Amino acid sequence: MKVICYGDSNTYGYDPRSWLGERYPPDSRWPDLLAAGTGWEVLNQGLNGRSIPLSVPSFPVDTGLLLLMLGTNDLLQGRGPEEAARRLEQLLSGLTLNRRKTLLIAPPPLVPGEWVPHPQLVEDSCIFARYCRELAGQLDILFGDAGEWGIPLAYDGVHFTAEGHQVFAAKLLKLLWENNLFSASAPQGRRQG
Repeated sequence: MKVICYGDSNTYGYDPRSWLGERYPPDSRWPDLLAAGTGWEVLNQGLNGRSIPLSVPSFPVDTGLLLLMLGTNDLLQGRGPEEAARRLEQLLSGLTLNRRKTLLIAPPPLVPGEWVPHPQLVEDSCIFARYCRELAGQLDILFGDAGEWGIPLAYDGVHFTAEGHQVFAAKLLKLLWENNLFSASAPQGRRQG
């Protein structure tokens, strides 16, 4: 199955310890861990600094699953959670893929750190996660809340640590099992969540 991971620097695998936007090694990035854990073809379309686009990206028609996690940069750039949610709704509503093949993941809430100097950003990230959950329900798409996954974040309050990528991948795999997303590509009788 072809899986596309569309997101920002936490999908890309940005290593916050680097000076020049370098990445964690493949064995420490959640999309690569997902590929290793499933045998699926996983395309990492993460991009440092990506906010929610105003135009809908084109994804290949043979995409078996789209994992989408965005919104953090919108908040860091000064958009409120309501505005970010409106942009996300526009994006999700415009997707041409089968909605049951889309998994919206609310990013983990920001925590106080070098990039998160104000408590309002932390609160806004929690509010945004609630909007993500509501949107997924309204649009009948799959949903995961990374805020419930205990993702360790780096000193900046934004980026996953290497351990954070490991935790994220493990929780994501559990969520995929629970939503029966392995049934199309796995032998019958395997664990179904």
